[in-house]
Amino acid sequence: SLTFKTPSTRGFIASGNTRLNQLVDGMDNQAPGLNFSVGGVVGLTELDVDNIELLPGASSALYGPGGMNGTILISSKNPFKYQGLSFQVKEGIMNTDSRFRTLSPYHNWSVRWAQKVSDKFAFKIGMELVAAKDWLGYDKRNYSRTGTNGKIIDGDRATDPNYDGVNVYGDETTADIRSGVFPGLAAQAPFLKGFLDTLNGGKPMNVSRTGYNENDAVNQNTLNYKLTGALHYKLSSKTEAILSGHWGTGNTVYTGSERYSLRNLKIGQYKIELNNPNWMLRAYTTQEDAGESYNATVTTRLVNEAWKPSGGSTGWFSQYTQAYLGARLGGATDFVAQTQARATADIGRPAPGSNQFKTLFDQVRSIPISKGGGLFLDKTNLYMIEGQANLSPYTKKVADIIIGANYKKYVLNSEGTLFADSTGKIGIEEFGAYAQATRALFNDAVKLQVSGRYDKNQNFKGKFTPRVTLVVKVAENNNLRLSYQTAYRFPSTQQQWINLNIGSNTQLIGGNKSFIDFYKLKSNPTYELSTSNPPTVNTTPYSYPDSKAESVTTYEIGYKGLVTKSLLIDAYGYYGEYSDFLYRTLVIQPDQPTQHNTITDVVKGLANNSIASSLGRIFSVPANTTIKVKTYGFGLSIDYRLPLGFIISGNLSSDNLKDDGGFRASFSTPKYRTNLSFANNGFGAGKRFGFNVTWRWQDSFSYDGDFGNGDIPAIHTLDAQVSYKIPNSKSVVKIGANNLLNQYYINGIGNSMVGGLYYVAFAYNVF
Repeated sequence: SLTFKTPSTRGFIASGNTRLNQLVDGMDNQAPGLNFSVGGVVGLTELDVDNIELLPGASSALYGPGGMNGTILISSKNPFKYQGLSFQVKEGIMNTDSRFRTLSPYHNWSVRWAQKVSDKFAFKIGMELVAAKDWLGYDKRNYSRTGTNGKIIDGDRATDPNYDGVNVYGDETTADIRSGVFPGLAAQAPFLKGFLDTLNGGKPMNVSRTGYNENDAVNQNTLNYKLTGALHYKLSSKTEAILSGHWGTGNTVYTGSERYSLRNLKIGQYKIELNNPNWMLRAYTTQEDAGESYNATVTTRLVNEAWKPSGGSTGWFSQYTQAYLGARLGGATDFVAQTQARATADIGRPAPGSNQFKTLFDQVRSIPISKGGGLFLDKTNLYMIEGQANLSPYTKKVADIIIGANYKKYVLNSEGTLFADSTGKIGIEEFGAYAQATRALFNDAVKLQVSGRYDKNQNFKGKFTPRVTLVVKVAENNNLRLSYQTAYRFPSTQQQWINLNIGSNTQLIGGNKSFIDFYKLKSNPTYELSTSNPPTVNTTPYSYPDSKAESVTTYEIGYKGLVTKSLLIDAYGYYGEYSDFLYRTLVIQPDQPTQHNTITDVVKGLANNSIASSLGRIFSVPANTTIKVKTYGFGLSIDYRLPLGFIISGNLSSDNLKDDGGFRASFSTPKYRTNLSFANNGFGAGKRFGFNVTWRWQDSFSYDGDFGNGDIPAIHTLDAQVSYKIPNSKSVVKIGANNLLNQYYINGIGNSMVGGLYYVAFAYNVF
């Protein structure tokens, strides 16, 4: 969505990336309960960003668990160095062609005030507001699902009675009327049994309820308000104390196992830090409050139930079936009968956007999930303390050495709406320590760096990760780099403790062993489902092995150098192997003897394309692979300086999964991506004009996510911006566009259709 972006490197992409660290002024930017970084919701304002550094590849040695594929370091401006009062007003328009919604405004206002009060004390405060009508999820393709597995299939609401639109919600409720309703009718009217047996050739007759579009079920009025501030005090010429806070609130949209409307989400990060060139001590906390956030998919299904229950003799499916049979007995074709049956069962259905619909929807979304509604009450917190010491002044004759350690504690608190914490909060503790040594060799022609880290999570065995890098100066301003790196991550808080019903008789659970007893997963055995559609069943009971931390070992070679004074080249290639790779798999627990009491019945039912949820209860459980998952890729970037300050630049990168091993790896990554730019930071009279034009392209790819699987078409976008500096008033005017040609695209199944954003910005330094 507009304010929810998930950066990633080197594959395994999903909404909320648990394999990439994102740190803002040293603080982990991840929402501790929701398990995604929230840089667009809480963090720095645009005016307060000093620099952003991307470290692609394994980076756990210094930055801790989670840095499997990379780390993003975002640093703010120090008020001692960057002073003054400045503001920026950006006004724009979106949805300009009214294809999915009417043309709408975009507002982005920010202000920053920083002041050095004395040689010892400085402060800064900043605010930013973003308000807009977000882009919509508008994928109406038909989807066939079993739990969190599935695929895009042919058909629409008019042609498929069991239609399930990707971005249509409420139509996930489905039933086989042959097995669910026909027997009752045959018992009441035995003379109909022969006729009933002939319908649809005796095969299952799956029917879904009528759903609602995303703009009816999701709050698309994006609002994001950020407030930041910091007090800096110099205890001495070298030691600085910092007390800072970042707080944010607003509405946004998130695609996980379902489509979530994050409404009045609030997150605060508060830090106290002592900095010295030779040491650092930092303590911070992340306070999360999901506000009025709700599961849009489940909420819409429950709205249908609140209006008219699905089951029962007078329920929706019974009315549908009776109307269908009446039409068929009257001579109607199957298509006409299905159409008439839906119209009959939907009589009185709340119209989208009506007061009746809004009233029902607001009632359901305000009831916690644990009590039969759609609201989740996540108030999970994170507490962290860490320190680092630079021992180089004492060890420089041998090597430059730094050491560090940290302690981290999660306190899960969702009142049973997200985690298995209905009886009380759940604590998870971690601690870690690391060391790094750097030494220059052969008259500084070679720099050798060795580092290692050990971490322990209370629920998992400890993990040690070494790293060795070598930078060789092959010529002036030309370096060759070689590295051997390892990284790891413990299962996320959700992978450990989630307990969430997502409909279709499917339960997301964590890997903690307590779930086995709670759901009787061994006394009433479960069986693993394949990723095919329809799935097959492994007839050997699933064993639930212990969860482990995931680790990766990568080998990388790179080159960066000024070939000429005008030409800069940067290139790399890598190969990685993941051990104990974390993924999710589906298992089915056959019903008790009232219906399907053997795995044979389940296998037979799935083979007949029956609804999996009618055969038993499905669980999505975390698992570790027993095979190595292998990836490889490369990247190449070129920057060329032309006369008069003009710059041409381009890059090409590729990431590849060698073998997915038959499980759901969720690699979801285009094979090739490229960017081409033409820019100038200052030309014309007084070098006041500037511009940048960038064309971006990425290859088509197969997307694999819990919400949906399917093909993502290739993406072409053109971004452009022109700026003009006004020195006398210390200001700049910008006119630009993201996705200038308004070529709508999606980057994941179920995500918003992203179109063009056109804006005018005015930035002014008051003093």
